[in-house]
Amino acid sequence: MSHPIAFADALDAAEQLDTEAQAELVAILSRRLAERGRERVVTVVSQSRREFAAGLCQPMTAADMVREAQS
Repeated sequence: MSHPIAFADALDAAEQLDTEAQAELVAILSRRLAERGRERVVTVVSQSRREFAAGLCQPMTAADMVREAQS
């Protein structure tokens, strides 16, 4: 199993790359973060659908959700 790298060490390593490699690193990290975000959305939607199917929640309008969030 790999050991975690300190943020400062990762930053220092990235600083050693040339500009083109740094840009590619940023692009790769951005794509990976976006993918993780999409995976989180899929997980939340799946869980929400299961809860709805089990009768644990009810449909709401946007106005209902705002009122509930403000209470």
